[in-house]
Amino acid sequence: MKLLFIDDEQTFLKYLAKRLALDGFTVKTTFSGEEGIKVAASEDFDVAVVDLQMPGINGIEVQKRLKELQPSLPCIVLTGHGTVENALECGKYNAFKFLSKPIDMDILINTINEAYNHRLEKEKSTSGSDKYAESNTKNEGTFKKAFNKFRKLYGVDK
Repeated sequence: MKLLFIDDEQTFLKYLAKRLALDGFTVKTTFSGEEGIKVAASEDFDVAVVDLQMPGINGIEVQKRLKELQPSLPCIVLTGHGTVENALECGKYNAFKFLSKPIDMDILINTINEAYNHRLEKEKSTSGSDKYAESNTKNEGTFKKAFNKFRKLYGVDK
């Protein structure tokens, strides 16, 4: 699963990326909202995790622009400054979940998996099973794609 993380706290973000990579995720990190939007304009992601308060454009604006670029991209909003007003504002742009920092890794991983599964179910129900299978194949990691090509090349079944 390919994740986009946008947070201005570089040490926190580097730790999360390493930890999630150990759990099998592919993680792209960006340290500003502007940088995150630029990356999302050129690469597809399965789930985005966005900090709410950052210098420059804030997480609400980032979430809004991500939805314009990748409408089916679920966004999980993280913040150390959570308020009901912020949560409601994020909800306007269909934030999948609003989580507070510091975040428990198990909760974050479960939420990422829930967001991804929700996305797949939504895509499956709106586009039919054939397109769902194509979408699922498109989102496979590079290693898995290469493995499947070699498997087909050498005629090895599962």
